[in-house]
Amino acid sequence: MQQRLFEDLIESDVVTHKTKQSYTLPVSLAIHAVVLLIVIVVPLLTSEELPQPTSAVRAFFVEPAAAPPPPPPPPPPAPKAPVTPKVQPKPVIQEPPKFIAPVQVPEQVKPEEGINLGVEGGVAGGVEGGVPGGVVGGVVGGLPDAPAPVTQAVRVGGQIKEPKKLKNVNPVYPDIAKQARVQGVVILECTISPQGRVTDVKVLRGIPLLDQAAIDAVKQWVYTPTLLNGVPVPVIMTVTVNFKLS
Repeated sequence: MQQRLFEDLIESDVVTHKTKQSYTLPVSLAIHAVVLLIVIVVPLLTSEELPQPTSAVRAFFVEPAAAPPPPPPPPPPAPKAPVTPKVQPKPVIQEPPKFIAPVQVPEQVKPEEGINLGVEGGVAGGVEGGVPGGVVGGVVGGLPDAPAPVTQAVRVGGQIKEPKKLKNVNPVYPDIAKQARVQGVVILECTISPQGRVTDVKVLRGIPLLDQAAIDAVKQWVYTPTLLNGVPVPVIMTVTVNFKLS
């Protein structure tokens, strides 16, 4: 009897639990749906302005950019200058001069004035165009004028040959140089006159104790005249004076 009562109690409890659970689930779903609807719809109805669409959405509604205008047409080509045909000049035919006989024939032909025809009958040994009283074997018209004398000195070298020494004077060895045992070579630049005399001396490389002795000796040297086109000219040349102790 007690077992029967326990079984009835358990069954009634199960039925009551199932009945409550079946009502709770639909009610919960309905409440969630109402809350979700309020959360979504109410802000949309209350807002005055709609939100800006995103950049991805706006890209579909942007108007396409207008195409650039076409480039202007090229300018027309410049007109070509008219080509003028070249006209070749006609050759002029020159006729040979014709002999025209004079109207009046002169009785006597006179030679033209100003022309020296020489001595009548000629002179033995003379030449045509010669002058009376000239020299036998001379040149017609005389000798050409001699070239002007050259005053500027020319430097030895090339066609200008070094003149030959006619007179040599040995330098005097200074006593102070001997005592100091000084020796060596002194190089001088000399200007030689058209007559062959040494007129100017310049030291190019010297020794202080020997320079003056070398200059004094070189100024006494004499050379042959240097000719340029047959005319004696002054020349510039370099000489060396050697000082050596014996």
